[in-house]
Amino acid sequence: MSVDVIIVGGGPVGLLLAGELMLGGVRPVVLEHLSERSTEHKANALIGQVVRFLDHRGLYQSLGGHGDRPQPAPAFLFGALPLKLSGLPDNPLYGLQVRQARLEAVLEQRALDLGVDLRRGHRLQELRQDDEGVTVQVEGPDGSYELRTRYLVGCDGAGSTVRKKAGISFAGFTDPGVVSRAAHVAVPPSSLSTSTGEIVLPSGDRIGLYAWHRTERGAYAVVPHEPGMVMVSVIEWNGPPVDETPVSVDELRESLNRVLGQDLPITAPATPGPHLLRRRYAANTRIAASYRRDRLFLAGDAAHVHAAVGAPGLNLGLQDAANLGWKLAAQVHGWAPSGLLDSYHTERRPAAERVTLHTQAQLALMSPGPAITALRHVVAELLETPGVTGRISDLLAGSDVRYRMHHGTPHALTGRFAPDLALRAGARATRLAEIVRPGRPVLVDLTGSDHLADLADAWRDRVDLVTARTPAPPPADALLVRPDGYVAWAGGETGTDDLQDALETWFGDPRPRGSRT
Repeated sequence: MSVDVIIVGGGPVGLLLAGELMLGGVRPVVLEHLSERSTEHKANALIGQVVRFLDHRGLYQSLGGHGDRPQPAPAFLFGALPLKLSGLPDNPLYGLQVRQARLEAVLEQRALDLGVDLRRGHRLQELRQDDEGVTVQVEGPDGSYELRTRYLVGCDGAGSTVRKKAGISFAGFTDPGVVSRAAHVAVPPSSLSTSTGEIVLPSGDRIGLYAWHRTERGAYAVVPHEPGMVMVSVIEWNGPPVDETPVSVDELRESLNRVLGQDLPITAPATPGPHLLRRRYAANTRIAASYRRDRLFLAGDAAHVHAAVGAPGLNLGLQDAANLGWKLAAQVHGWAPSGLLDSYHTERRPAAERVTLHTQAQLALMSPGPAITALRHVVAELLETPGVTGRISDLLAGSDVRYRMHHGTPHALTGRFAPDLALRAGARATRLAEIVRPGRPVLVDLTGSDHLADLADAWRDRVDLVTARTPAPPPADALLVRPDGYVAWAGGETGTDDLQDALETWFGDPRPRGSRT
């Protein structure tokens, strides 16, 4: 059997990638070794530009978003220091409270509704690549079988079989002295106040809920999870190496006691499990040397791992999928320009480098010691400056990475995630996020002239043209938006040579005049 694309790994990244390929007219096979969705407790929220991308796909509200569109967060943390964002112009930091299990369920249902071939209980055993494609050996519930594909994408996590079989190095470092422990536990009901956002300790002292807090002995967070249960996370430095046994509630309590300097009486939850019981290295940073090896690609944790502080993992991994999906579909359909698939690595690896940079910096700011305390005072003062706050929020959102789009002189929007403009298309009020829902490239013409339509006509089989108006002065006369939400070109009626260059760079050669769509 031969297919166009095989995705190894049916977690959020693999499922989103599968949906993007379906929007591009390519039906992938997803191989997931788990027979059912994982019940393991992982991320609890989405932070960054991916929230707006999911709005582009009409998924914001189904994932629990409030209102008809995402709103930027009024505050966040950087290295357990407060980051006040409410007065920041063009705040880029969007958040969405959704547990990873819910995210995965929504993305799986969407993928199935689109027609993705999802095969649970099917594990990749071997792969062999040649000039024409990739042959894989798969072990399924009914035995082993062979598949042939044009392209294969490893979305199979930090221990990626695809990455290992491809021989792609995963360089980085792990500090065995920085250990994170986390568990779902119960606290005495009388000590917990979600209305004030505090826990009252037996000593009478109060500690805050929801956010990371740093002491001279480590860092901790206590987050309400469900009635009668909280999630406690503790990071300690200079601790013993991690072993394979699950953390116990007693071990976590002792760790929290050391960091707090006093006891919080936690116990195992009375509610049915499974409950989180996790111990791991907090300072583990690695990036794949290459996101592509010929017909093999890596995305998500298969391509990068980093500290979890700041919750950047899903923002990074899901945007890998958004970036790669439409490019692979273009290659399968035969209109991809030269170098399009290589641009996946050149665009997304720098994004991973920025995430590893800021997560390492945040972890360092949370570490114990008087010198770090002094450093935190300096950084806290800097974070009171709007310019610094803006730079840090861009870094956390992933909006500080600007893609190089074409050879001309770029507009300020070019290479950045498209603004969600309020639009009027004919008599219909809409916004850019709704126009791009089909997942196709879109040229949004805000001039109302025929010039851009004439120029873009040669790409009408690949690029949609939308003529619209804005109630407020627009940031550009026209925007060419890629399927992943990034602006490939912005400008107006003048400078359309740059538009043609952008169209050719990202969407291939123009269709000969007189040919049919």
